[in-house]
Amino acid sequence: MLAIYKKELRSYFINAIGYVFVGAFLVAAALMCCYTTLIAKSYDTASYFSMLIFSFIILLPLLTMKLFAEEKKLRTEQLLLTAPVSIWGMVMGKFLAALTIFGGTLLVSCLNFIPLYAMAHTESAAANTTMEHIGPVTGEIVGCLVGVFLIGAAFLAIGVFISSLTENQLAAAVVTVCVIVFMLLLNVVNNFISVYAVRFVIDWVCIMSRFSNLQNGILDWSALLYYVSITGVFLLLTVRVYDKRRWG
Repeated sequence: MLAIYKKELRSYFINAIGYVFVGAFLVAAALMCCYTTLIAKSYDTASYFSMLIFSFIILLPLLTMKLFAEEKKLRTEQLLLTAPVSIWGMVMGKFLAALTIFGGTLLVSCLNFIPLYAMAHTESAAANTTMEHIGPVTGEIVGCLVGVFLIGAAFLAIGVFISSLTENQLAAAVVTVCVIVFMLLLNVVNNFISVYAVRFVIDWVCIMSRFSNLQNGILDWSALLYYVSITGVFLLLTVRVYDKRRWG
């Protein structure tokens, strides 16, 4: 697994995909953070994180579209299947490489909050009060970061699964975009449904409705378990796809 992980991690920066993802993510995050906080003169970061999650529609398929589709196109898939590594090791090596790029870039994007805390410090000094009353709520930021990371992991797992079904990278990216859009827009669609039972079910499975507690700094274990479960289910489906191919 470690060899596959290193190979995939290196491959992101051999071609342009890794640089495009990191650059686009950091620029988009900086602009969104500036627009929702500094320009709006607000310390509420909820809008920023919501917008960041919606940017995953375009950004995350960049990391997953090539993972298995490229192996099929280059006819190197059989080498993976006959390599002395388990299917789980192969899938996890590729998934963790994409997750490392995503998680590292998300961590770097936290530098966007430095001007926000600096502004809060200046305002608190001018008002002769503490930053407990003026400034961003650190608990909310941490809760949102945890939620955003796990949502990103879930979307990456979905992308890995879709990439395992085709040899066309563009098709893998487009289908992944469509699935992410569907999952994110369930919350919007739910507002137009009048049947309570249907609304309850959609609200229970909706990505964004479960993110609301984390936005408020509440550590919602059911939401965290939900995101981890989505990740696990799609990684398991990918393993099943390759189990069938190895022994089929």
